[in-house]
Amino acid sequence: MNELANKTMIVTGAAGGIGEAITIKCLEQGATVIACDLNNKQLKKLEKLKYRFYDNPLFVFPVDVSDHKDVKQFFSIISMKFSKIDGLVNNAGIYLGRDLLDYTPELMDKVINVNIKGSTYFSQLFGELLLHRKDKGSIVNISSVSGQEGSTDAVYGLTKAAIIGLTKSCALNFSPNIRVNAVTPGLVETNMLEDIPEWRINEYREKELLNERLQPEDVANTVAFLLSDAARNFTGSVFDINNGCYMR
Repeated sequence: MNELANKTMIVTGAAGGIGEAITIKCLEQGATVIACDLNNKQLKKLEKLKYRFYDNPLFVFPVDVSDHKDVKQFFSIISMKFSKIDGLVNNAGIYLGRDLLDYTPELMDKVINVNIKGSTYFSQLFGELLLHRKDKGSIVNISSVSGQEGSTDAVYGLTKAAIIGLTKSCALNFSPNIRVNAVTPGLVETNMLEDIPEWRINEYREKELLNERLQPEDVANTVAFLLSDAARNFTGSVFDINNGCYMR
C-alpha cells in the first residue's frame, strides 16, 4: 500500500538502525525521502537504495544536526529544490551508555546538542518553512521509554524526556497546520543494545508481555502511520512501542 505516495519526507539519523528502517518504509510506501546523517560513509551505502526504488527518489545529505548553521543551510537548499515537503522524522540521536558520574561537561554537551538541539533546530526550521508556505505536514519525534521510565544513562534519559516535551509544545505551536507526535520504543534490536547493562536488558525482558523482539521495522511501521493521512486526528500524542513492558 502506498500510504505516503506523492509525499516528501525528511529523516534524520537515516544511515543506520531505526533511521534506515524508517527510510526504507517511507520509500516502500511511495514517498520521496530526504535522508540526513553525519556519517557520510554510511550515507553513501544508504544511497544505493535508490536502485531498489526507481520510482521513489532518495536524496542524501550529510548534516550535523547539532550545528544550527549546518541545519539552516540544509533547509535553504531543500526549500529551493522541493516545492512541497510533507513530513519530518527527528530520529538522530546518540547513546553513550555512561553512568552520570562518568560524564564530563563536554560529553554532556555532545549528547544534549545532538539529541535535544538537533530535534529542536529541525522542528523550528521545518515549521517555519511549512507555515510560511501555508502547507500542512507532520513531525514524528523518536523519543524512548528511557524518557518515561528513566535510564541507566541519566543524560540520555533526560534528553529523551525533553523530546516528549518538545513534541507536545510543537503540537500546540504548529496547530492546525502541522501534526506533531512522538514514538517511544523500548528495547529495539540495534547496535545500541551493546551499550546497555545486561541486568537492565533482563529487567526489561522480564516485563515484556509479548515474545517478539522489537525490530527497527516495527518502529518504522508506526512512524509511517503517523506520517500518513490515516493519522490525521493525532497530534501531541506519545506512542509506546515496548511489547507491553510499561503500560500507562
